[in-house]
Parts: sequence; C-alpha cells; structure tokens
Amino acid sequence: MSYIGRFAPSPTGPLHAGSLVAALASWLDARAHQGHWLVRIEDVDRERCVPGAAPTILEQLARCGLHPDGVVVVQSRRDALYQQALDTLVAQGLAYPCACTRSDIAQALQAAGHDKPRHGELIYPGTCRTGLHGRAARAWRFRTDLAARTEARTHWTDHRLGPQAQDVSDQVGDFVLRRADGWFAYQLAVVVDDAAQGITHVVRGEDLADNTARQILLQRALNLPTPHYLHTPLVLGENGEKLSKQNGALPLDLQDPVHAIQLAAQVLSLTVPATELSETLRIATQLWAARWRSDR
Repeated sequence: MSYIGRFAPSPTGPLHAGSLVAALASWLDARAHQGHWLVRIEDVDRERCVPGAAPTILEQLARCGLHPDGVVVVQSRRDALYQQALDTLVAQGLAYPCACTRSDIAQALQAAGHDKPRHGELIYPGTCRTGLHGRAARAWRFRTDLAARTEARTHWTDHRLGPQAQDVSDQVGDFVLRRADGWFAYQLAVVVDDAAQGITHVVRGEDLADNTARQILLQRALNLPTPHYLHTPLVLGENGEKLSKQNGALPLDLQDPVHAIQLAAQVLSLTVPATELSETLRIATQLWAARWRSDR
C-alpha cells in the first residue's frame, strides 16, 4: 500500500468527542487516499488503563462506521519488539541507564536555576549521562545530544501546521525509553509500532505535535522511515483546555452516530448534511479530499 494510516487510542476509558475527531480525521485521510486504516491500542501506560475500555472503543468506532482494515494491535503484547529497539540504541551509545527520581531532577534543575516545568514535565539535565555514580538504575533514557548529530534542531513539515522545528536536547532533554516501573515509554513504543505496521501517514490531535521531534530522532537512530504528519484541531472543554478524560470529558453519546460524526466533522471544518451513516461518511471523505488530499 502507498498509504497506511492509523488511529491509536489509549484505553483509559470510552471515546469522547475529542477522540472521535482524531479517529474520524485519520479514517478520512486514509479513505481520501485510497489507503488502509489501522487501529492500535496504546496501553503501555498500564496504570491509567481501564479494564474493558479497549473493546468498548472498538465497538464505538464500529457504531460510527469506522472499521479497521486489519488486525488490531495491542502494545502491551509487544514488549519483545521494544526491548530489541532499546538494545539497538544501547549498542549505539544512544541510550543509557538513569538513577534519578523526579525529586533528584527537580533539585538539580533548581540548583542550576532552571526549575520551570515544560508542559508539566521537568527537562532532564543529563545527570546520568556520565554514569550512575554508584546508584542503582531506575530507567533508560535517550541521548538526545548525540542523536541530533550535525544539527541541533529537528525539522519537519506538518501538513496542516506547516514547517516545524525543535531542539530536543535543549527543550526536552534526554527522555525516557523504559520507565522505572519496567514498562516501555510511549515515545519508543509508538516509533517501533509505526514502523512495524508500515505506517506512512500519521493523522492525530494537535496536542501530540510536540512529540514529533522526539519520534523523528528515534526513527533516525533506529534507521526507520519517518511518516508524514498532520495534526488536527482539538476539541476544548469549558475551561479552554483540551477535552480529555482527565478534565471530565463524557463518553460519546452514540444514540445517533450520524450526529456524532457531524459534530466531529465540524471541528475539522467540514459541514456534512444529515443523512444515513454510510452517506455521511462518503460526503465527509469527499470534503476532506478536497481540503487535504495531496501527493504527500
């Protein structure tokens, strides 16, 4: 296939209005390019996963007429692949063990006068780059200063947001690949899975755009292809923040799937007339193709 896209929800609860927008956008882009659309359950953060949420999500997608074109992949069953990728990075000197707790990182940043969190996360100061100094390893981190190689800033072009750039080493720091609890981190898992599934185009919410530079560095380090990216508008809650389960987003009301699809399409600047479900999706696909289809 020249186009393979995906929707990759975390099973932390049923889909809500914001997650349906992401699902619909990725499905529309795949259909507009006569491609395949896959679904992947991203459950590496197992503490946040809710039992039974994954089948509920798949049922919700089906009620909206969004059916995957292949087997649903579940990340928690793929640890061997992630370990293989981590081993490759270790062999290249691009991954190292880290003994730091969050408190250690906060203290080191405060001592250096750089204790302001970025998006709620502390920028890792590279404490364990030179070794553990007698402490026990807790996590594994990616060596961003070496991965950047000849150019500090990582550049890419988002199909909706335009040219993007980020100095990952300076703005993010050496990020975690395997957590202190032994589970693999999202950044590594998503890169490995996108490559393993042959994903050529990633369409996802704008809140995930900030992850892209980190994922591109990992793709380059592992000699994996970089997909094309399109980040969609977000659905905002009453407080002006991204609608999410954490800020009280309600599960989708699918008594009328056509209406749910219409509302999601409106967020994507697509006005779809009320009709039966298959016709609604057909029209939405035509409108998406007219707006976003390209030779990407």
